[in-house]
Amino acid sequence: MSTAPRPTGQDHLWSVDEHLEDILATVRPLEPIELQLPDAQGCVLVDDVTVPVSLPPFDNSSMDGYAVRVADVAGASEEFPAALEVVGDVAAGQSGLLRVGPGQAARIMTGAPLPPGAEAVVPVEWTDGGLGAGQVGEMRARSLAPEQASGHVRVYRPAEARAHVRAKGSDVKAGDRALEAGTVLGPPQIALLAAIGRGTVRVRPRPRVVVMSTGSELVQPGEELRDGQIYDSNSFALTAAARDAGAIAYRVGAVADDAETLRSTIEDQLVRADLLVTTGGVSVGAYDVVKEALSHVGDEDEPGAGIDFRKLAMQPGKPQGFGSIGPDHIPLLALPGNPVSSYVSFELFVRPAIRTLMGLQDVHRPTTRAKLTADRALTSPKGRRQFLRATHTDGTVRPVGGAGSHLVAALAHADALIVVPEDVESVAPGTEVEVVLLG
Repeated sequence: MSTAPRPTGQDHLWSVDEHLEDILATVRPLEPIELQLPDAQGCVLVDDVTVPVSLPPFDNSSMDGYAVRVADVAGASEEFPAALEVVGDVAAGQSGLLRVGPGQAARIMTGAPLPPGAEAVVPVEWTDGGLGAGQVGEMRARSLAPEQASGHVRVYRPAEARAHVRAKGSDVKAGDRALEAGTVLGPPQIALLAAIGRGTVRVRPRPRVVVMSTGSELVQPGEELRDGQIYDSNSFALTAAARDAGAIAYRVGAVADDAETLRSTIEDQLVRADLLVTTGGVSVGAYDVVKEALSHVGDEDEPGAGIDFRKLAMQPGKPQGFGSIGPDHIPLLALPGNPVSSYVSFELFVRPAIRTLMGLQDVHRPTTRAKLTADRALTSPKGRRQFLRATHTDGTVRPVGGAGSHLVAALAHADALIVVPEDVESVAPGTEVEVVLLG
């Protein structure tokens, strides 16, 4: 992480863009590591992956049926079926293939290699299954009816060349690029890597994010509330949001308003953190413990580290903190404590930081333009960029809940944020507005 000096937050009213640019200029992608496929899920691929072997690696059957020569079943019908000698079975994974000659067929299973001499596969449903009693619906298990791998089969329909045959390389060919660098490895990508024989892959690991909330008034859900107490929702929300962004997230129980306790808790968490996120205690009150505990980090024992506490021209989320802590300069983002302020700040600042640590190029939520649907004009404070919770549907967007930063209930129903620029104080219904899509 860069240790270049920044303007002090006390002397500078930061814009949203300035604060975000500062974060993204100092947070660096994690170093690549080689991981086994099961451990690489959710990670970002570092290098292009080239296909070493074609998929499928050989012509194979897409049906359970019979491998035949096209000429032998030409003109076959229910009235005049083609009668062919069955020369054996071809199962998936079988080697040492038998050959299909004129007037012959081989019983073949899905995925089995097309035997030499065969040109097409007829599904078992087009045959009598070797039983001589009309069309059948399926093959009987070899263990129950081994005799059906020999004898004769009647075929009731013709087949064109290559019918029901998966051609070698029809999925990907040797030398093709299977996956590009920068790809997030989900289940389909893991499947492709396994299919081309890759047991390990070079990736940037998922960032480890430690989330902690502060406040002596906070109680864990499930415990009894006493006068003046509230349940801690922020740490749960931000831990879930960090996981949704692609991180491995750890939630720390709420820390009381004591600077020494907070400093000790943060130091204990550094060993498992690529990014620390705190919520609460960053404003100007007498009990804003994060600001008290971290304002002088780096003065002596951690040269180059430090946390800058700032005021941003935004609503909600005016008080923010950002910097690094510990001998390894672990990035720390200090967010305000009101639930909506905390969550909006996460979406604007923490999520892009997590995505940057992952090594992704596109780190932002998608945005769009939509027509405002509302009962009355929206108001916004002059000189502040406002972010309002909203629902987005078919090119329209409607605010949900009020503007208060404590109103968490409406947040559960929002899937977007309406962005009101700093120079706009009123937005009339029907106006086209910028919208950040959250899900």
